[in-house]
Amino acid sequence: MILNTITPCAACKLLRRRCAEECPFSPYFSPHEPHKFAAVHKVFGASNVSKLLMEVPEIQRADAANSLVYEASLRLRDPVYGSMGAILALQQQVQSLHTELNAVRTEILKYNCREATKNIISPTPAALVSPGVVSIDSPLQPLPPPPQLPPPSIVVSSSSSTSSLYTLPSSSTGYSSVSSDNLPYFD
Repeated sequence: MILNTITPCAACKLLRRRCAEECPFSPYFSPHEPHKFAAVHKVFGASNVSKLLMEVPEIQRADAANSLVYEASLRLRDPVYGSMGAILALQQQVQSLHTELNAVRTEILKYNCREATKNIISPTPAALVSPGVVSIDSPLQPLPPPPQLPPPSIVVSSSSSTSSLYTLPSSSTGYSSVSSDNLPYFD
């Protein structure tokens, strides 16, 4: 066992022991940032952190140590929710910003519709020319009327009273009344 004679890692310094060269904490907990290991040790315990780091593949240990530091610092700040408290706060902030963005988009749409309505009702040559668009002087053409939609048609089969589920209401029966004459289900 070779001892680290330069400076012990933050874990060995906090635990008041000699830091061996193969110390599982030395690559991940620098002696210059002892508060990181102190938070991890307080929340998880040195033995559990050591076991956890040994179970993780070596290439992922640095990320695991950083995750432990982050989780421990949030757990110390908010003992009940920990990192979930931070995640929930950020999700609420994102939701609030989405709501605000939708409100602004609605206002922009309303403004554009008002401007378009003004231009259609009282078109002026300046309003019809967009900046950066070259227009050819021509007399203003009125807009064509919108196409007329055909009236809705209801096909009623008279072959059998049970074959059609819906019939047109008679003039004495309004839409607000329901009768079992029209539906074979109630027979």
